[in-house]
Amino acid sequence: MKAIGFYWSARMAQEIRKNDVGLSSSRSSSRRLWPSVLRWIPTSTDHIIASEKRLLSILKTPYVQEHVNIGTGPPGSKVRWFRSSSDKPRFINTVTFDSKDDSPTLVMVHGYGASQGLFFRNFDALASRFRVIAVDQLGWGGSSRPDFTCRSTEETEAWFIDSFEEWRKAQNLNKFILLGHSFGGYVAAKYALKHPEHVQHLILVGSAGFSSESGAQPEWFTKFRTTWKGSVMNHLWESNFTPQKLIRGLGPWGPDIVGKYTSSRFGTHSTGEVLTEEESKLLTDYFYHTLAAKASGELCLKYIFTFGAFTRSPLNRSASEWKVPTTFIYGFQDWMNYEGAQEARKQMKVPCEIIRVPKGGHFVFIDNPTAFHSSVFYACRKFLAPHPDNEPLPEGLTLA
Repeated sequence: MKAIGFYWSARMAQEIRKNDVGLSSSRSSSRRLWPSVLRWIPTSTDHIIASEKRLLSILKTPYVQEHVNIGTGPPGSKVRWFRSSSDKPRFINTVTFDSKDDSPTLVMVHGYGASQGLFFRNFDALASRFRVIAVDQLGWGGSSRPDFTCRSTEETEAWFIDSFEEWRKAQNLNKFILLGHSFGGYVAAKYALKHPEHVQHLILVGSAGFSSESGAQPEWFTKFRTTWKGSVMNHLWESNFTPQKLIRGLGPWGPDIVGKYTSSRFGTHSTGEVLTEEESKLLTDYFYHTLAAKASGELCLKYIFTFGAFTRSPLNRSASEWKVPTTFIYGFQDWMNYEGAQEARKQMKVPCEIIRVPKGGHFVFIDNPTAFHSSVFYACRKFLAPHPDNEPLPEGLTLA
């Protein structure tokens, strides 16, 4: 298995061997005075929001972008979302799309190293039947990026779960369908376990969290860990050396490397519908700014996963406690193994189905958006169709 962080680090390490040159909060004010071209890392929060606006400009559905205030930390919590001299409240970057008044609410949560803009190919179609709300998790995208001070798996999970709950309260949402991709699926599942009363249905797309070191491991990975390269990669992982640090280390050359990754992953090596030239350009611009900004949420990596994307607190352990009906969606070529979801389903006491989408990899919603939309509509047929039990599985999709 290849973790997102492991995959990116291995690929990008071949391009550059430089140390992190992060954004220092003490210099942020003065750096705003510098023209972007003179900065080593040519980005800022303003750049992120501007690139997000450019990317979403290709959509037809009107939307509202806002920074939702979530305060300084969850009430009664000993762990704040920052430990610094600053006492300013934090915010979650949120986009809400126009919809019919009676449409069910669908909240979308991005994965590791991503932001809500990566769902750009899906917003128009999904907004035709849902009230779509997409968020940047705390510490990512255009949301606040507090100093990441968590030092355990429990604290790290609370960082994301509790900040999302404060966002829900601020938005006055009571019931909604929750969709999470990859690491966002892990967070969505953990949230649903803690706050099942608010989640009507859970949709986990290529979700992380269903594998552990105690389970079966690919033979190639077991051998790789015994090599010196494996030892180095494991050390980098435990040192919290993230893929984003490579991008920052590249400084003004970072956008070019991100562009090569984007054109390769969603173009040359795409498993489905390749990006248009305009889409590739806009996504690269947006992706770069979200990756190169101040390190925050990305530093969760080593506290949630061990080297190889094996989960420290696997969701399988709590599958019997699941209280929310769940649909798993996996692309046929997704490196996340759907068999972990099959094992979890055996222990679940709620309705659960696993849908596989053709011509789709880990970013199935970009690779094959049309089939992905069909899978989401089918998963939510209870909320969309007058006779849900009579709804046939859309052509091309399969149930595992």
